[in-house]
Amino acid sequence: MPTQETLIPLTGWRRKLYIIIYEADTRLGRIFDLALIIAILLSVLTVILESVQSIQAAWGAQLKILDWCFTILFTIEYALRLICIHKPMRYVKSFFGVIDLMAVLPLYLGLFIPESRFLADIRILRLLRMFRILKLTRYIGEASELKRAMLASRRKITVFLVTVVLLVVILGTLMFVIEGPEHGYTSIPVSIYWAIVTLTTVGFGDITPKTPLGQALASVVMITGYGIIAVPTGIVTAEIARGSGAKSKTAEAVSGTRLCPHCFTEGHDWDARFCKHCGGQLPRPSKGEVS
Repeated sequence: MPTQETLIPLTGWRRKLYIIIYEADTRLGRIFDLALIIAILLSVLTVILESVQSIQAAWGAQLKILDWCFTILFTIEYALRLICIHKPMRYVKSFFGVIDLMAVLPLYLGLFIPESRFLADIRILRLLRMFRILKLTRYIGEASELKRAMLASRRKITVFLVTVVLLVVILGTLMFVIEGPEHGYTSIPVSIYWAIVTLTTVGFGDITPKTPLGQALASVVMITGYGIIAVPTGIVTAEIARGSGAKSKTAEAVSGTRLCPHCFTEGHDWDARFCKHCGGQLPRPSKGEVS
């Protein structure tokens, strides 16, 4: 049973702030989200330019000021997101909450670890909101289907990965015995590294077998690698095909932008008045606010 606290609706300025920040189907909400996307792109570009030595030498001070301006802006935005929902910790622990927090931390950490400020490029992940902001609900559904297929395949993929690990250990050990330190295979870990690189068809070429037997084994490993690449793809594809017929016909009626301010779940119908997960009231915008 939902608690009394959960059922308290948002009112006043908190409701208006919630609609602007979390409801992309409103005129002000759409403006806010598009402005946020532009700010994210500019902030990432600033960090990238700051990493170029020639640009940093000429415009380093200006770029650093810009970076701090964007960080302060995102910090204020993060605080506003927490203020206008009932249970801020639910947002903090959510996927987008973690990304938003990681977007503002690097520059503050840079005060103690200078190089960590370049991790601010993680802000680019915030552009995942475009799928909701631009009403690409069809893509959200496809992403959910892919997630479902990956989760359904996790045991098969785990067995596959364990098999690959055992295989590279055996192949690496064999190559160490065949080639030996005189041909660059100085230890079993180094030989396992070679087996991983060869089996995945990356082939750096920093270590290569010199003996005929070693080259024959390498040929077998490379051919096996092409077959192994297809295995996880086939597993996931089979799960996607299995679940494609079970898609809900009402998926298009669901708004990907509607979030519950109580439990922070999404995927509610546009005309829904209460959250289907916690029972809390959803602050639906008035007709004048919808774009």
